[in-house]
Amino acid sequence: MSNKTVHSNPQNLQVLFEDNHLIVINKRPGDIVQGDKTGDTPLSDVVKTYLKIKYNKPGNVYLGVVHRLDRPTSGIVVFAKTSKALPRLNKLFAEGKTQKTYWAIVNAAPPQQKDKLTHWLVRNPKQNKSYAHNSEVPKSKKAILEYQLVKTLNNYFLLEIDLKTGRHHQIRSQLSFIGSSIKGDLKYGANRSNKDGSIHLHSRSLTFEHPVKKEKITLVAPPPHDPLWSACL
Repeated sequence: MSNKTVHSNPQNLQVLFEDNHLIVINKRPGDIVQGDKTGDTPLSDVVKTYLKIKYNKPGNVYLGVVHRLDRPTSGIVVFAKTSKALPRLNKLFAEGKTQKTYWAIVNAAPPQQKDKLTHWLVRNPKQNKSYAHNSEVPKSKKAILEYQLVKTLNNYFLLEIDLKTGRHHQIRSQLSFIGSSIKGDLKYGANRSNKDGSIHLHSRSLTFEHPVKKEKITLVAPPPHDPLWSACL
């Protein structure tokens, strides 16, 4: 999936929050957060261009990538605008001092209405995939999330997920393991892909302490425009 022209106009960015120290974007499915081997324009570059135009800045714009979302996933992405904010935000995320809520539309109801899932994930870099295990195995990392079924749609189910650890493809891998693959996620067991290459996984809300002002911030991102997401609102 290549979206090289997706952000030809940086003013299309959906900015959820901005102050002197940080800027928070509602990422669209298909955007990559940081540059990779595809050579597609990353969201970080688009945000730099946006800031350069908005504030008429000469020279390079400082922007620090704090965390990432998988390319086919949508939702909240935080960037640091100052070198003061970046290490503090990195520390918050690394130490799990953020509250992350995701929405996932899955093709089968999970075994329980609500549950806490604990698995050990092994990442396969060649396949760019993580495999879940019920107990610890070599090179595995512990992955924890809590979910609850919040809505039943025609043929699909909306789960709200409270992410406790931030592992590679964690939600995708853990939900697939319990038989509830995310809509469109071929890599993790969905029957078919979405036409636009997205998957129905959305970083819905994020709560964290402002790295400089020390105030609590809670942000909520509207999901992408499509009939299935609209049915969840």
